[in-house]
Amino acid sequence: MQRKKTERHMRQKGKVVVVNDKMQRGYRYLLVEPIGRNFDPEFKPELTPKKMLALGVFGGKYMTDCRREFPASWFTRAKVSPSGKNKALNYFGVDASKPLSVWRRNGWLHDNDPRGWFQWYCRYLCVPKLSSGLTR
Repeated sequence: MQRKKTERHMRQKGKVVVVNDKMQRGYRYLLVEPIGRNFDPEFKPELTPKKMLALGVFGGKYMTDCRREFPASWFTRAKVSPSGKNKALNYFGVDASKPLSVWRRNGWLHDNDPRGWFQWYCRYLCVPKLSSGLTR
């Protein structure tokens, strides 16, 4: 029931999303556009987060504790491994990611998206335009 309520909340333009997971507590952002619409015209990704999750990105370990932030449909066919990274879940059967420590050491992370570019991408897909007054 809680998941359905969160999903409905996520889809409503103008709603505040409050994130409480292992890496962020009380982080908030505002949904200002319908999910997947009104992007910058130069933003033309080849794969959606839903497709990437179905291909087993990051060995299935990515986003296992923050699923409620995003639409449940993204996880319907997702290959996930809450117990740890599993390269067999990756579409190509390889370990195609670096540990978070490498990302931190190289300065590739932003405080708003502590999981990296994929988290940014997922949130951008949900909230293409940023509003003032809330961090993002």
